[in-house]
Amino acid sequence: MQVTIQPLKNQQLEQVLSLDQVCFGGIWTKGAYEREIASPNSFLLTLVQENSESKQQLIGIGCFWAIVEEAHITLLGIHPDYRGQGLGELLLCCLLEGARTWPLERATLEVRVSNTAAIALYQKLGFEIAGRRKDYYPMPPEDALILWRSRLDEPEFAEQLKKLQEKRCADLLTKGWHILQSGEGFNY
Repeated sequence: MQVTIQPLKNQQLEQVLSLDQVCFGGIWTKGAYEREIASPNSFLLTLVQENSESKQQLIGIGCFWAIVEEAHITLLGIHPDYRGQGLGELLLCCLLEGARTWPLERATLEVRVSNTAAIALYQKLGFEIAGRRKDYYPMPPEDALILWRSRLDEPEFAEQLKKLQEKRCADLLTKGWHILQSGEGFNY
């Protein structure tokens, strides 16, 4: 199986809306994605699987907004059929590498308090709990944890990201995945 990490393209809007519905319950509209693609302050990546018939399917999405020196991660989702294989970790590493190249100094995000798998992933990459937003998520109603990661610009973090990406790509290769990167800002 081949998966390509690339910026979201306008011709993928229908697929991204379907993926958004499956992963997030339809939080962003077509217009919202069009604005993100056009925004100079938005970094929007996709995971695209190419099957044996050369058809492409969007299986992952990640986004951050560059706000002063901060990457505010707004989306990170993998289609449920592909979860638990390490693709989310790879996509998060790519987002953080993108944040480093902008260059941003820290990252923040909100996550449902019940999403223990996502919280564990974020903590693996050095995110710490900075606070809680009461009733942040409307459907179903739930609090959000605010997670924070500083020192994105330090060489030690760059080395940690590189090692994690290499390990994750090697692990995915043993599961039959071949990872490609395309687009601006990719240097791994």
